[in-house]
Amino acid sequence: TVMLTGDGPAVAEAIARQAGIDEVRAGLLPEGKVAAVRELAEEHGMVAMVGDGVNDAPALAQADVGIAMGGAGSDQAMETADVVLMGDDLGQLPFILELSRRTRRVVMANIAFALAVKAAVFLLAAGGLATLWMAVAADVGASMAVILNGMRLRRAI
Repeated sequence: TVMLTGDGPAVAEAIARQAGIDEVRAGLLPEGKVAAVRELAEEHGMVAMVGDGVNDAPALAQADVGIAMGGAGSDQAMETADVVLMGDDLGQLPFILELSRRTRRVVMANIAFALAVKAAVFLLAAGGLATLWMAVAADVGASMAVILNGMRLRRAI
């Protein structure tokens, strides 16, 4: 974990020690944060950036995943970020990551199911075995199934 901050080194080091952060880069201007995000991406691959201020917005945009702290965050940071936390509790990040993974799985399953139903009805219709009303009923049924499957995610919230 790397802390990029515009704060002075003494304050940054003290906070990093308390938070268990491995590396600190202090006294950075917005351009320095962007350069650091680029460097970290080249060195480690995917980079997530958490920020709350106007000075963080360029680095949030540069990161693979930008996360803005919504409670005290600036409008610019929240508009630039991919994810906005409505509170200031970073402890929610593991939950948010798991929820995003589950959401992606459900969306992919829904797309695959809907395409499979449409392909099956198309093949039946091409063979003269399905009518227009059967196709409409299959489409509505597939849509309802996709909606119900997506609603499973509400249990996680």
